[in-house]
Amino acid sequence: MRFDIMTLFPEAVSPMLNASILGRAQKKGLIEIHTHQIRDYTANRQNQVDDYPYGGGRGAIMQCDPLWRCWCAVCDEIGAPVHTIFLSPCGPAFDQAKARQLQSGYDNLILVCGHYEGVDQRALDTCIDEEISIGDYILTGGELAAMVLTDCVARFIPGVLGSAESPEEESFSDGLLEYPQYTRPRELNGMEVPDVLLSGDHAKIKAWRRIESLRATKRHRPDLLASAELTDKEKRLLEEL
Repeated sequence: MRFDIMTLFPEAVSPMLNASILGRAQKKGLIEIHTHQIRDYTANRQNQVDDYPYGGGRGAIMQCDPLWRCWCAVCDEIGAPVHTIFLSPCGPAFDQAKARQLQSGYDNLILVCGHYEGVDQRALDTCIDEEISIGDYILTGGELAAMVLTDCVARFIPGVLGSAESPEEESFSDGLLEYPQYTRPRELNGMEVPDVLLSGDHAKIKAWRRIESLRATKRHRPDLLASAELTDKEKRLLEEL
């Protein structure tokens, strides 16, 4: 899968996405991540990409033309129009289900990082297929959001994680938070690893983990329980918890 990130600050994006799991995935050829400097597509000597807003108002607006030129260049490089996402607080909230849908639905994604007080609407109308928000707050630019989306989507690509089951067992994959995890040493400052995890009985371990997922979700994110798929037995257990 290929990710193309259109940004004013490629130097801020590349170090993070070239490290750790995503860095190894790129070396294996499982994913490609390319950054594109929007300023390279301006038509003025100053490489200016912003201007004052028509109608007045504070701040500056990112111009349509450099965004359009950059988007066209990326699509030409790939050889076809590419599903394009604008990272914006106006979009629906990003979640695990959306990440899975993007990974399974597209071989290429273009992520557009905005800046300033906004982006010329004509760029959004021309290039953007959808807007996505990573939360109800404002960031300086879209780079952090683009990195979050890239990391989350890439984890669903077969081979990117060490185990094919890993993305399915993480928090939110089944609508619940993940169960507690433990490793060595067995005892630390009087705190011991639950005996069931040392029993070797995989059925009991699976049942314990499910109960602990329910317990963690009820304690920390009870709002998730309304949409989680639960058995009648699990619903009764929640009432007891």
